[in-house]
Formats: sequence, C-alpha cells, structure tokens
Amino acid sequence: MLHVRVISPAAHTDDVLRIADASPAVVNVLRVPGAALSPRGDLVEFDVAREAANDVLDELSALGLRDVGGITVEQLDVSLSAAADAAETRAPGEGDDAVVWAELSARTSADARLTWAFLAFLTLATQIAAIGALLDQPVLIVGAMVLGPEFGPVAAMCLGLLRREGRVVLPAARSLLIGFAVAIATTLLCALVGRGLGWVEPGMLASRPLTDFIIHPDKWSFIVALLAGVAGILSLTAGKSSVLVGVFISVTTVPAAGNAAIAIALGHGGEVAVSFVQLGVNLAGMLISGTLTLLAQRTLWSRFGKVAVVRGTRGHGIDRSPR
Repeated sequence: MLHVRVISPAAHTDDVLRIADASPAVVNVLRVPGAALSPRGDLVEFDVAREAANDVLDELSALGLRDVGGITVEQLDVSLSAAADAAETRAPGEGDDAVVWAELSARTSADARLTWAFLAFLTLATQIAAIGALLDQPVLIVGAMVLGPEFGPVAAMCLGLLRREGRVVLPAARSLLIGFAVAIATTLLCALVGRGLGWVEPGMLASRPLTDFIIHPDKWSFIVALLAGVAGILSLTAGKSSVLVGVFISVTTVPAAGNAAIAIALGHGGEVAVSFVQLGVNLAGMLISGTLTLLAQRTLWSRFGKVAVVRGTRGHGIDRSPR
C-alpha cells in the first residue's frame, strides 16, 4: 500500500475526495479542513493499493495541485487493516509488478543528480577498482562494483528515452560523463603519484589471470549488460534494493574505468582503448535493455493490468462536510 497526503485549497478538496471515493483501491480516507498552513488549504490523506496508484495520482495532478498545493506519496511497509487488504484484492495485478511512474521519476531524478556525493562514490569505486586490477584481486573489483553509483543516471536516461524527454536524458548523461571523467582523472593522478613513489610499476599489469575479464569486451559482456539492465529496472520499479546490489556486481563499468586510468599511468595504450570499449559496451547494454524493459512494463500494464472503474458507482461513504 501507498500513503498519499494531499494539501488542497478548499476549492479543490471536493474534487480530491471525489477521486479518492471513485477508486476501489483507496481506503482510510481522512479530511482535516484548514489543517495546512503553508500553502493554506485542507489536508486529505488516504491509502491506495500500489497497483492502482497511477490513475489516482494522474487525476490528482490534473487538478493542478502541484502548483497550488502538494501531493506526497510514501511507501507503507505494514498496514494492519482489513479494508486495506480488500483494496489490494480489488486492485488489478500484483503490487510488485506495478510501476508507480511518479515514484520512479522522483527516485531516478534524485539518483542522477551530479552531486559531490555522487562524484565521491564514483571516484572511490574507480580507485578501488584500479587497485584491484594492479593487485589482481577480484574481491576489490567486486567491492568497486557495489560501491559505484552509476546505475542511477543510467536508469534516469532509460526513463527519459521512454518518455522522449531530453530534459531528463541530458542531465543524466552529463552526470555520467562528468562523473567518469572526474573519477578517471583522479585515479590517474593517484596512479602517477604512486608510480613516482615506486609503488606502482608497469609490470603489475602484465599478468593478472583473476581480473583480466574487465578488459575483454565481447558478446558475453554485452549480454550480461543487457540482463543487468533488465534486472536493475525491475529492482527499482518493484522496490527490491537487494536485487540492485546484484546488478552492480554483474557489470564492469567502474572496473573498466579504473583499469583505463591505471593503464594510462603505466603506458599500456592497448588496455586504455579496450577499457573504454568495455565501459561503452556495458553502458549501452544497460541503456537498451532498461528502456525496453520500461516500455514492456508500460505496454503490458496498460493492456492487462488495468480495470475500468465506473466513476460514482461505488462510494466510501465520506462525509464531506467540514467538522
């Protein structure tokens, strides 16, 4: 279940209640007249089954509440309510299969922002990957994969491509480009310092049987990237964060960036090119499969997951009179 809190001007409150009353997936409706102080208005709260949230949120947004009030959506981990159980039964499909587009848009937008935290995590992950390549330590490579935050912008680009919204795709692509540029440049600088101190030598990249998979882009790399893109999008839309960790471990974007930096510092020109190819293959695979997964979810849900609701035939018995 999702909990929806609406700040509504008094003139719009009846419309908000009508929308809530008309959906069979909405329960526990609450109205507090005049409770909102900034912006001023009424407070309306209710719970809605995740599977039916999109229609309700779309109708609320159509009232213009984003400009004159506010709509907040929260995930309910536990709801001990027979009415809520009945609402989930009436709603079409399963909650884990439903994509709440407003939620996905907000989450990917936040994850795709070019922040100091994003740059720091990506740079740290790239440096760990570079050390893993130098020492031929797959554990460090896996750790770098988990730490890397690059799937956030990738997911935002997938959503932007699906909706054909350049204003979403371009900032996310910018975050990826600048993020990897900063991470590689910082790692390169550290590698050059290490080489000057005698800690890093060209021969360290000569033989590394345990980690050389990060510089062998082939059809299998692309296939894994495709599968990872599907799993990543499904984990975001279903709220399965533990699955997303598995996505991070499966693709070698960050290790390829780390290897490129260390290869530049040690003069291994051939590895530099192949590292960037590996990075591109992984990003392209995730973008393609992620976008197609969202397209499939939108198409399948619109055809098989919706149930037509006859407006006004079912009521919650809401008392709309001010208390």
